[in-house]
Amino acid sequence: MDFDLTEEQRLLKESIDRFAADNARDPAAHGGATDLWPQLAELGVLALPFSEEDGGIGGGPVETMIVMEALGRGLITAPYLSSVVLGGGFLRLGGNAAQKAEFIPQVAEGSLKMAFAQLEKGSRYDLYDVSTTAKRDSGDFVLDGRKGVVLGGDEAGLLVVTARTAGGRRDHDGITLFLVDAEAPGVTRRGSPAQDGTRVAEIAFDGVRLPADRVLGEVDGGLPLAGHVVDVALAALCADSLGAMEELQRLTVDYLKTRQQFGVAISSFQALQHRAADMLVAVEQARSMAVYAAMMAEETDLLTRRPAIAAAKAQVNRSGRQVGQEAVQLHGGIAMTWEYKAGHYFKRLTTNDVIFGDTDHHLRAVMQEGGLVEEV
Repeated sequence: MDFDLTEEQRLLKESIDRFAADNARDPAAHGGATDLWPQLAELGVLALPFSEEDGGIGGGPVETMIVMEALGRGLITAPYLSSVVLGGGFLRLGGNAAQKAEFIPQVAEGSLKMAFAQLEKGSRYDLYDVSTTAKRDSGDFVLDGRKGVVLGGDEAGLLVVTARTAGGRRDHDGITLFLVDAEAPGVTRRGSPAQDGTRVAEIAFDGVRLPADRVLGEVDGGLPLAGHVVDVALAALCADSLGAMEELQRLTVDYLKTRQQFGVAISSFQALQHRAADMLVAVEQARSMAVYAAMMAEETDLLTRRPAIAAAKAQVNRSGRQVGQEAVQLHGGIAMTWEYKAGHYFKRLTTNDVIFGDTDHHLRAVMQEGGLVEEV
């Protein structure tokens, strides 16, 4: 199997790596992050995953991995995951012709941001645990409920919302996906930063009226689509964490070569060399699984895709925690200062760890698919 990048992919990597290096977030700058969305649109990466027929460039999971890895390396908090990978993913994989024609060009040119509102109080990471309801009324649907920790939710103009149209709270059937205007009457948002600076929001829906043409996919059958798009996002998230790990490992090795103790660089101490080597091994393990996730992200067979993506996320989480903890310990107190990047990379990895499932959640998913445990 050929793991080399194509010429087009190499050019994309050179371009986005240069962009990330030029626009890497400076922790010493206490102000808000620069809005890089227009520049990302100009580079064409917002149109990357969409087909040429829909106004995109026709890239796939590998191209998305290249972009996400660079964003993670640069600590860039632009809502690429929430808007292009998640929101755009729902349009790509589940939108009808009219929905694609209306929204994909806007996402690709950067004039519209999207977000996926799914997580609810007490639901942990289970996509099927949905209490928000959408009841039929005179041909429309009326949406009521609360969603939390919505990635990019306060910046988005269009929301993809999971709601229950039939069945009980944890039933797999009866879930429907809706496209909701973020400024529609009855929608209330409260935004805040996550610990790494990523924007998240709490969103309330109180009697939001939606016409039937705002249903995304099948009524009562939205869970398979949601699961596929989230798996695509998990593969992208693995790449983001990989980029953060790579840069954090490089920072740590450079620090060991620079820091003097007893008249010599501490990189000459064998015990620290072993720990730095362990960090490199962890990064390479994460790289292998991130590549594997990218290869499996568009697999249509759930029984093949789901355990592969879950295994990748679990290993990347483990590697991220190991690399982050070792980096902080090898740096010492300076790693915890606001002005130095090491702690910010650890925050990025810690935030990514829990997005759409922590390590335990994904290990359990692997065991469930293997028949080792029953689904709760």
